Order: sequence, then structure tokens, then C-alpha cells
Amino acid sequence: RGEDLDAAYRVLAESRPTAVNLVWALEQMRHDPTAGRARDLHIAEVDRCMRMGTHASALFGPGSKVLTHCNAGGLATGGYGSALGAVRAGWEEGLVAHVWVDETRPLLQGARLTAWELEALGVPHAVIADSAAAHLMSGGEVDCIVTGADRIAANGDSANKIGTYGLAVAAAHHRIPLYVVAPTSTIDPATATGAGIPIEERDGAEITSRFPARNPAFDVTPAALIAAIVTEEGVHRAPYEESLPR
Repeated sequence: RGEDLDAAYRVLAESRPTAVNLVWALEQMRHDPTAGRARDLHIAEVDRCMRMGTHASALFGPGSKVLTHCNAGGLATGGYGSALGAVRAGWEEGLVAHVWVDETRPLLQGARLTAWELEALGVPHAVIADSAAAHLMSGGEVDCIVTGADRIAANGDSANKIGTYGLAVAAAHHRIPLYVVAPTSTIDPATATGAGIPIEERDGAEITSRFPARNPAFDVTPAALIAAIVTEEGVHRAPYEESLPR
């Protein structure tokens, strides 16, 4: 049992080098590998997501048009969602009017997962090509961007699905706030800045099977481009070295 557990731990931990939250959850289960512990973690995860949603909904104005990237909904977080949970809470409070869903190439997590979740919730939405986001921003059709994070460095630099950094740059140009919504378990105080976050490189065949391709799965958005980071403990603003929970 012990050897099998250690082997499974290593395989899972090495499967997503960018996502520190996975290692956190594995550590919790490694010390108490029981069904009861798994249930407790699940209950706590849903509670954290709902608290994040409550905190984040205060950032939306009436009639907000929100842009999302990748999937950080119930399918990814145990039933409610972190970033998408925030959008869900804002919609339930009558603040979010419409969601633009980046398709999120190359694996289409937005088009396949986020759109499906929003449809099930009855939230008005439309899928867009990733490359259309800046165009919508320029036309005043985006009020804010809400994303999750796979790892947050001590200074607030945040790793998320590839394409997030580009969104942040365009958003800064158009003075549109980008909010990161993620649990405190995603914060990695041992990593001082985003330069220390390992970036997973995936098989280029996910992009094309005919030509050479490079396929980084994540990028790092500098803290200076993030309007606020929302955790279950509240809304945190720069300087993140001082405001983020440890």
C-alpha cells in the first residue's frame, strides 16, 4: 500500500508541474488516504469556492459583460467553481449580464467546458475565438476579465492557461480590469516571482500533426497587470507581497 501510494503520488504530482494546487491536494491525501478525508476536502473546496464567489461579486457593476479564459468552473473545482464561480455569483446577484467565453486553444476548455457549464446554469454567453478578445475590448464590449490561476507567486505574478498574459496586456491598454480568482492553496510563497514558475510544455500534436509546433500550456501574467486577486479570504490588491495570505 505504501509503495503504491508513493508511486501514484509521484505520477500525479509530475503530471502538472505548473499547478501547485494539485500537489497541495495530493499532500493532504498522502497523509490520510481515506474516503473520509477525500469527502472533507471536497466539502471544504466547495465552501472556498462559494466564499470566493461572494467576495468577487462585489467587483462587478450592474450589467457587467465579463470575459473568461479556460475553465475554472464546477468541472475543475469540485462542483461550484473559482473564477467561473465568481461569474456565477455575480449573475445570481443580477450584476453579470453576459459572458464572453474564450474558446481557449488548443484544447478548447472554454468552448467545450465553460460554455457547457454556463448553458446549464442559464447564464447568457457566447463563445469567441481567442484572437477576437482584443477586438471586443476595443469596442467597449468587455467590462472586466475574470480568470483562475494554477500558481500564484509571492509577488502576485500568476500562471494560468496560455493566452492569459496576452489578454492582460490588451486589457491594460483598454483600461479594463483583470481579476484572478483562486484559493489560497494556489499561492506558492516559496516562489518569489513568476520567473520561478515551471511552465508545462505539451505535445505539439495538440496543435498540428503535420508541422513542427511548440505548445506551452501556461503563461505568467505579471502582478502589475492584475487589478485584484480574490481568494476565499477576500479581495487582495497590490502590493501583493503584503496583501496575499501566507
